[in-house]
Amino acid sequence: MRSLDALFNPGSIALVGAAHEEIKLGGTILRNLLSFRGKVYPINPKYRELMGIRAYPSVLDLPEPVDLMIIMRPGPEVPDILRHAAGRTKYAVVMSSGFAEIGETALQDEVKNIGRDSGIRILGPNCMGLYNPWQKLDTFFLPKKRLGRPKKGNVAIVSQSGAILSCLLGAVQQVRRGVSKAVGYGNAADIDESEIYEYLSEDRRTDVVVSYIESVGDGRRFVEKARALSEKKELIILKSGKGSSGQAAAFSHTGRLAGRYEVFHSIVRQTGIREAMDFDELMDAAKALSLQGTAQRSVQENPPSPPFVKGGMGEFEAASGQIGRRICIVTNGGGSGVLAADECMRQGLEVINLEDGARERLRQTFPHFYGINNPLDLTAQVKDRDYAVAMEELREDYDAFLLIALPNVLGITEGLAEAIRETFRRLQKPAVFYIGQGGISRRLTASLERMGIPVYPSPERAVRGLKALLK
Repeated sequence: MRSLDALFNPGSIALVGAAHEEIKLGGTILRNLLSFRGKVYPINPKYRELMGIRAYPSVLDLPEPVDLMIIMRPGPEVPDILRHAAGRTKYAVVMSSGFAEIGETALQDEVKNIGRDSGIRILGPNCMGLYNPWQKLDTFFLPKKRLGRPKKGNVAIVSQSGAILSCLLGAVQQVRRGVSKAVGYGNAADIDESEIYEYLSEDRRTDVVVSYIESVGDGRRFVEKARALSEKKELIILKSGKGSSGQAAAFSHTGRLAGRYEVFHSIVRQTGIREAMDFDELMDAAKALSLQGTAQRSVQENPPSPPFVKGGMGEFEAASGQIGRRICIVTNGGGSGVLAADECMRQGLEVINLEDGARERLRQTFPHFYGINNPLDLTAQVKDRDYAVAMEELREDYDAFLLIALPNVLGITEGLAEAIRETFRRLQKPAVFYIGQGGISRRLTASLERMGIPVYPSPERAVRGLKALLK
């Protein structure tokens, strides 16, 4: 199977359907391609120049073959464009709609067959295209002022839906993470999620893959490639079309049958592929894994003594040999700790009581009015350093830490991140924060996430983020 590298890292691009102004989709795409590092060839028979770049009448007039051809023309024109492109491009992104998603299956099959016969690999049709900030590649038809682009990062986004892709890009920005690659593959007439998974499994810039799918073409191949990817990188899948209404909507969206969700869910569980149940869970897991998943994998490859990492998907193992699901909750607000403990129970995580030795150590260390339990309640008289002390004292008793800081008390300062920095680095165990909103929360959140600790806006979401690191 040929690599998709020229698709994600082309040296030259031709845009069929380029336009002179951004009110047209071809104009928006061309504007976004102006920052591309390679050569760009606009194709439009009405113009000799577009946005300062020489334009060409047709694909046949290109001065040289290109790595990637973007087609933004009405569906019925696409077959002839592809025939003319034979020998002139390696890949074509067919962004046009009007194919199987509206019942034009014969037209889509014709496009697929032309691609197969001419050796042109096809992404789409009915797709949003590609974004690779490392190469300044942006084929989206949405203007940057309407859809912000995330910075460079280690999260790859693979989405069958362009609309969900745009939502995921916004969500990645909101949680201050960056993107390695983003691709909307639409109807998947040729290149599908399985082949993209295979490519990303070898992509050195990608550590986490977030994938939204509505339907799967070849189920066996999907499971094979998803499982292989999840053994090398962190893969989180959100599957829509769970009920009959959703399945019908998925078919009308991309023209691919969604299949029975119960079968999909069962196979995913049996093979150990990570599945998110909703959009928030998808993004909470991606945030945690992009910050700490890579670090935990490096520990896995070079485990300390005694080892605490097991398996290929971030499972933690305590010195006792049990799979690590023992959570210590450290809070300065009792109610928030209770909410977190409730969510831990729902998520299958263990909030076990302190052992007698640990309880006695903490009583000798902390003021008598602190609640020495699990959750460990540091009360409103908390100090920044107390969190580090708690983690140090309990490092052998728990597999992960859920830390809650309500910054409306004087003892919580912007120095909290620095106070726990060395302890967090040395423990090499998963840790997440819930920071209450208001006051210094925004600055404190930024400091913690710069040092690799994800922060969440509620106790429940913090628990779900932590679970992603333990799954």
